[in-house]
Amino acid sequence: MSDRIKATVKRRQVREAIEQSLIRRRKRNRRFRMLGLGAVILGMLFLGIMFSSIISKGYSAFALTDIQLEIYFDPEVIDPQGGRNPDVLASAAYGKLVKAALRKEYPEVKKRKEKRKLYRLVSTGAIQQLRDLVLSDPAIIGSRKKLWLIADDDVDQYYKHGENQSRLKGQQLAWVAQLRAKDALKTSFNTNFFTAGDSREPELAGIRGAVVGSFFVIMITLGLSLPLGVAAAIYLEEFSPRNHWTDFVEININNLAAVPSIVFGLLGLAVYINFFELPRSAPLVGGLVLTLMTLPTIIIASRAALKSVPPSIREAALGMGASKMQMVFHHVLPLAMPGMLTGTIIGLAQALGETAPLLMIGMVAFIVDIPGSILDPATVLPVQIYLWADSPERAFTERTSAAILVLLAFLVLMNLVAIWLRRKFEKRW
Repeated sequence: MSDRIKATVKRRQVREAIEQSLIRRRKRNRRFRMLGLGAVILGMLFLGIMFSSIISKGYSAFALTDIQLEIYFDPEVIDPQGGRNPDVLASAAYGKLVKAALRKEYPEVKKRKEKRKLYRLVSTGAIQQLRDLVLSDPAIIGSRKKLWLIADDDVDQYYKHGENQSRLKGQQLAWVAQLRAKDALKTSFNTNFFTAGDSREPELAGIRGAVVGSFFVIMITLGLSLPLGVAAAIYLEEFSPRNHWTDFVEININNLAAVPSIVFGLLGLAVYINFFELPRSAPLVGGLVLTLMTLPTIIIASRAALKSVPPSIREAALGMGASKMQMVFHHVLPLAMPGMLTGTIIGLAQALGETAPLLMIGMVAFIVDIPGSILDPATVLPVQIYLWADSPERAFTERTSAAILVLLAFLVLMNLVAIWLRRKFEKRW
């Protein structure tokens, strides 16, 4: 009897121990889930803070402040000879017309120092505005017109953000207040930001040159890295013998994927610029450097895509009499291509956001002109952001954030394309 009681007590103790163990396990599982959920929420919170900070600083860069002035297109300044020669019209001193309009608007300003402060209310871009207007319609010479001219960046910052964000002081604030009272100030969409190249003046600076440079660099990277990466992956996965040499190659490809990007910049500087003497700051060199950096990513992704194709596809193709080449290119490659394209787009998105390797090959130079070919000096969008972030003017700060928004939009678009390609062409077995 006592043995049965002992056995019953022992079973009860074992059962209680198991129940306690299950309770502790469930508690650990709940804690782990809560920690995971907390990590996700914290990450989303930090991401939201980052995006809200960038958007709050950058959205105002898409608006530009204009000043309305009555411009007299003085024939003595624009075309003294009256011949309407385009070369003469293009080289005229249009800045004098702007200064004359400001002096007429504020006749009480007499001292030279005060005049210099007054002239700084209008951007130097107003000269180009007047030049373009006269060249498009020379009949305007001799007439008076009220025009909206680009304001200086200090006026722009004051009008959009208030006195604390501007360097305007004293009389300049009073002059701007008079313009504001007469509705001679307004904001319009900043087309210069998308159509102009870089500039020392924040109100004239744009991202077009950097976007064109990024386009050239990415096209070169795509044109070289995709065929080379896919060919290397097909050879390593389908045709290469399994020996120490191929193992060595695979290990080095995996190691290259983890090499800091600036090392590829040093390699490009030593090989492409110093040895082959290719031009510095050229998109061709940038594309070659980013090709080296992107190749390991594409090769690894392409090999993973090839491995995902079931062996039965290969066996069926070979069983029907296809050669190994036909089996790979007619059956395996089309099924693996969605994964390869996804890896390629992800690698290109990584290359699009790179700065360090391009700094090493001179693409950090101040480039005003829009590049017309892959051999012209150029910069790229991440480097343009780096240059603007290093500028002290408040107006460049908002343009830095706006350029970051444009870059993020490109990166999100490329990742969405990668997801769409995978879902559209992916085969499930």
